Amino acid sequence: MESSKGTKKRAVVLLSGGMDSCVCAALAIRDYDAAAVHVSYGQRTEERERQSFLAICRRLNIFDKLMVRNESLRAIGGSALTDDAVAVPEADEIGQGVPVTYVPFRNAHFLAVAVSWAEVLGAEKVYIGAVEPDSSGYPDCRPAYYQAFNEVVKAGTKEGKIEVVTPLIAMHKVEIVRLGLELSAPFDLTWSCYSREDQACGVCDSCVLRLRAFAAARMQDPIAYAGK
Repeated sequence: MESSKGTKKRAVVLLSGGMDSCVCAALAIRDYDAAAVHVSYGQRTEERERQSFLAICRRLNIFDKLMVRNESLRAIGGSALTDDAVAVPEADEIGQGVPVTYVPFRNAHFLAVAVSWAEVLGAEKVYIGAVEPDSSGYPDCRPAYYQAFNEVVKAGTKEGKIEVVTPLIAMHKVEIVRLGLELSAPFDLTWSCYSREDQACGVCDSCVLRLRAFAAARMQDPIAYAGK
């Protein structure tokens, strides 16, 4: 995407440091002059995710970075990711319904930061790596959520032209792995584990979904797992 002056238009990508957001960042830099935003919110793997964010930005040559801290989500609690009294379940313990790893309305907080920054930068797109299939079933990862959020952005910004885009939302995890490999996304720098910062646990929902995806793609996951 180029402007009339021949330079790439701007986009903002929400980059948690996980696998999906990393692929989203690789897509964003392909088509736009991308800036990356990372939100820490008191999650268990906060420091490790921040390290991944910075490393991915270096690898992808994303120079404009914004790191912010959201104090409200940990104060609100209600999630195994933000409340130390709530254990992170193993994948086989998760049944029907929204799991305890869901952080209530988290993506609205993240998108608010990204859209605000996009407005300041003059960016036309905000990328987020939300995924509906092969996911943990979080309600703020559904397509209808982003359709509604875009109406809010249209009504609540100066020009109403910023669009939140979800290029991965209908993809299965194995498809995301294959796309990331095509884009040379740095999977070796990513972090998906919900519970540990030294080595990925390999048993939480996020780790299991990731491992299954790499196995289905007949590829070795490049990060280290505990006990392997």
